[in-house]
Amino acid sequence: MSETPVLSLHEPDLPVTRGSLLRFSDDPIACMKELHRDHGDLAVLADGDQRLVFVFSPELNRHVLSDTQTFESRFFAVRGNRKSAQRRVTSGLLSQNGAEHRDSRRMMKEVFAKKILPAYHETICRLSSDLTESWQAGNSCDLNAEMVQFMLRMTSALLFGFDDAGFAQKLGRLIDRWAHRNHEIGMGALVSAPQFAEGYDDLLSQAEELEETVRDMFARHRSTQHAQVNILSLLFQAQESEQHLTDDQLIGHSTLLFAAAHLTTAHTFSWTLFLLSQHPDVLGKLRNELAKHVAGDIPTLEELEKLPYLDSVIKESMRILPASSYSQRIAVQPTSIGPVRLNPGTPVIFSQYITHHRPDIYENPDQFIPERWQTIAPSAYAYLPFGAGPRMCIGAPLAMVEIRTALTIMLKRFNFQIQPMSTVNGHVISTMLGPTSSIQSLLLPADRTPITVPVLGSVHKLVALPAGAQPLAIPRAA
Repeated sequence: MSETPVLSLHEPDLPVTRGSLLRFSDDPIACMKELHRDHGDLAVLADGDQRLVFVFSPELNRHVLSDTQTFESRFFAVRGNRKSAQRRVTSGLLSQNGAEHRDSRRMMKEVFAKKILPAYHETICRLSSDLTESWQAGNSCDLNAEMVQFMLRMTSALLFGFDDAGFAQKLGRLIDRWAHRNHEIGMGALVSAPQFAEGYDDLLSQAEELEETVRDMFARHRSTQHAQVNILSLLFQAQESEQHLTDDQLIGHSTLLFAAAHLTTAHTFSWTLFLLSQHPDVLGKLRNELAKHVAGDIPTLEELEKLPYLDSVIKESMRILPASSYSQRIAVQPTSIGPVRLNPGTPVIFSQYITHHRPDIYENPDQFIPERWQTIAPSAYAYLPFGAGPRMCIGAPLAMVEIRTALTIMLKRFNFQIQPMSTVNGHVISTMLGPTSSIQSLLLPADRTPITVPVLGSVHKLVALPAGAQPLAIPRAA
């Protein structure tokens, strides 16, 4: 944080809301909605000398995200000392800046290059088919839990070459627990609240256990022949040609890649299937497209290129319920955003969720309308589910192949009926907007269309569902 106030107490015209910064950590979306409503594109939440600065427009997103010299990424606020496991597991692409980030991104571009995507396709198809073969029409399931477990296996297989459900669960559990603890304690660095520092020793212990597991995974990987291409194998190949790339550095890259890929993609699947189930007209159009252009149950890459409505559905889902709801940069030198002066150390928050819900960019922004993508082409800073600028998510093309392929396989075989009056909650944890409840569903055969049903929960604060999804839509007994 800055040592002196960002704003003078004698500048009443500045876009400042004064109050506890804990309002943001408690409910980031509600806090940002209020700030945007009260102040517009630029807002400051101030508590004494502490400041959080928020930008909500494409123009200000561009200003912050394109200037990597002034605004650095601090993906993890708590790095630990130089010899700690916490320092090593946080030292990856997401937390790097300057020349270090440039060199790592250059190396990673080869790992995620478009020409390599076909090599990942077979693994995606196989694991998606395994998932649907474990389902049976007429059974109930929790879509959220199913997608989280599915993406544990998928991420483990694509990143590390392991199709070991037990190992994937262990690693995913360790990384998720560690990521959540980082967020809790890191929020203390943003808002200077002492209660967030209470778990510091626990965080260091979790980092040590996580590092030990990743090192064990490295050893297992090197001792095993892998028939399918995976990202870790490509990183090991890069290590052979770039002698400065150590195992300590690979630990950071591998950990952060898993953390970034697992839950964000799982949440995208959960939200997309939920939205489709509550919008049967959209689902019908999508199913017609799949039937027309995908011959069998497993799509080829060529067939996936012929599915524009599928792309519209995915884009709209990631617009209205973006798995990454906000992120932050830290000003590292004195600067200004409009009339707001920033000292070094000032956090600047940008929000995919708020930008994606602007009515001046997206008509009826709270409604799920995939057709809008047939006529709109927002800028990279107006639609940014994977971020934007020099630090845009390097794994975005692979994530899109995963989502397009797996959704096609699921919907060729099943539909999902949301359970009436079930509770569907969504909340931001560790910057990620995901379901914080189950999504109770009935598995339907592919030829049976679900209907819109009333649901309870905070999802109604995040998206405008059809009238039939409102709890009051249930007729009262006489």
